[in-house]
Amino acid sequence: MSNLAARPAGFTVVRVTVVLLLLAAAYGVVRYQRGELIDLAVPRTAAARFLAHEPLYRLADGHYQYKYFPLFALIMTPFALVPRVVAEMMWFALMVAMIWAFVRLSLEALPERRLRAKLLVWITLLVTGKFIVRELALGQFNLLVALFLIGAVIAAQNHRAFAAGTAVAAGAFVKPYAFVMVPWLVGTLGWRAFVSFCLVLVAGLALPTAFYGWEGNLTLLRDWYRTVTETTGPNLLAPENISFASMWAKWLEPGAEASGLALASAVVAVAAGGAIMLWRRSVAEPNYLEGAYFFLLIPLLSPQGWDYVLLIALPAYMCLVDRWRDMSRSWRVVVVIGISLTSFTIFDLLGRSLYVRFVQLAAVSVGAVLIAACLVRLRWRAVA
Repeated sequence: MSNLAARPAGFTVVRVTVVLLLLAAAYGVVRYQRGELIDLAVPRTAAARFLAHEPLYRLADGHYQYKYFPLFALIMTPFALVPRVVAEMMWFALMVAMIWAFVRLSLEALPERRLRAKLLVWITLLVTGKFIVRELALGQFNLLVALFLIGAVIAAQNHRAFAAGTAVAAGAFVKPYAFVMVPWLVGTLGWRAFVSFCLVLVAGLALPTAFYGWEGNLTLLRDWYRTVTETTGPNLLAPENISFASMWAKWLEPGAEASGLALASAVVAVAAGGAIMLWRRSVAEPNYLEGAYFFLLIPLLSPQGWDYVLLIALPAYMCLVDRWRDMSRSWRVVVVIGISLTSFTIFDLLGRSLYVRFVQLAAVSVGAVLIAACLVRLRWRAVA
């Protein structure tokens, strides 16, 4: 009996050791490729400025200007209190843990699952691997937003409107594009969720007042707005930008016509999300697909929606993979094209000339639109 009890314990030790070794190896590969986790450096610098009560938003920072809300600098202060290498190791380990948590929560929240868990997870990781690797290499913060947003979906599944609103607001302080979830929040959970969202948002915006004073905090918020709006234009034609604004700018060149069509595309996409919510009574559990749809819209609606932000749309990929057998042959083709364009438009895979051509055609944006259409189709057929 004692041997049987000892065996699982020993097995657990081996598993933990293997995980730690893989984590160390992954971190070593990232550090070999890059001198630092560059996207961690930005909020870490802002956190040091926050502690010193200095301005957070500075034009002199160039491309690496701080674009998050002031509160996020306060949240990141623990990483400013330790040496850079230690901070990077801490954040990298947290990112790996967040990947595991996000995948597990997405799997557990998926209603009426068709495929075996292991098969579904491995296929989902395959088609989202490009975004995960990019997230880890940069030291980004999309995983933290993803956890808050999948938490909001799970709260909605359990009819906890206050918790859902709080989770979306918390996500907005990490990345402001979490505001994309507000139409879903209001449309599905009503005024209680919206009130909790607003209360948390107001409290978070006001909290830096304790460090900067009222006027100082208002200055920070004005500087934040200036930074976000003034840095949008130069990034529209960036290869990694997959927003509607970038898509039309790449097709037509930046200008009034491209901006108008981007706005029209955004209206149509949000309206389609509204239609999905109107059809929610046709399924037993509607929140997962609705949340997944709006997760997918985040990089499309945000003017600075980078391709790796599609990491947040992992539940959308998981849902389509799981419902594969429920789709007609023609819609399976659409799914394959959508996933191929978003997940496998990679420089090392396509080569320079083909990759550049795909970027000019906004191929990843088109793929994301196709995936969104497939989610709408699933709800129309009352499959998810």
